[in-house]
Amino acid sequence: MDYINQSTEDIARQLLGKILIHQTPTVTYSGYIIETEAYIGVEDMACHSYAGRRTPRLESMYKIGGTIYIYTMHTHHMLNIVTKEAGDPQAVLVRAIEPLDGIEWMERNRNTTGVPICNGPGKLTKAMDITKILDGALINESSLFIADGKTPTQIVESPRIGIPNKEDWTSRLLRYYVKGNPFVSGMKKREILTAKEYWLQS
Repeated sequence: MDYINQSTEDIARQLLGKILIHQTPTVTYSGYIIETEAYIGVEDMACHSYAGRRTPRLESMYKIGGTIYIYTMHTHHMLNIVTKEAGDPQAVLVRAIEPLDGIEWMERNRNTTGVPICNGPGKLTKAMDITKILDGALINESSLFIADGKTPTQIVESPRIGIPNKEDWTSRLLRYYVKGNPFVSGMKKREILTAKEYWLQS
């Protein structure tokens, strides 16, 4: 997948349905990416690199597209994939997955079962044992991989979650998710579809 020569918004859409794989020494975790958010760099008031902010913690954002950027919020690790050329700090946040492999271990890691295992950005990293050790590594050249998966029937665009008081950036439609997938964060029961409805059938 090209993480450099496309818009961050397009990459965020294209990641939906891809398989996120974390290969640890003992367990292979995987799941379909079903929710993402795009962060558009120095002009984006909600982006860590807004106005060219650059600190040691943000250094991975300034690397080449395909670099893994992991930051911590309220003790939770947040997984991002950097986009664009080095020096243009944009990224896509992976917000939720539909679990595929290693589900039993995910349940142990999260001490829960069902949808709450990984229907949020901090939940999925804990479920898949993704830590800050991966920060700065390249996707597909570390223990974290992206592989082809399924095609969503429909992608929904909405404002990003938890972005108040950022002028028009608060309302911009930079969150993308697979319509009807139960693992989307905050998905309402009445909006949930069956797998045959939210994935295109081959």
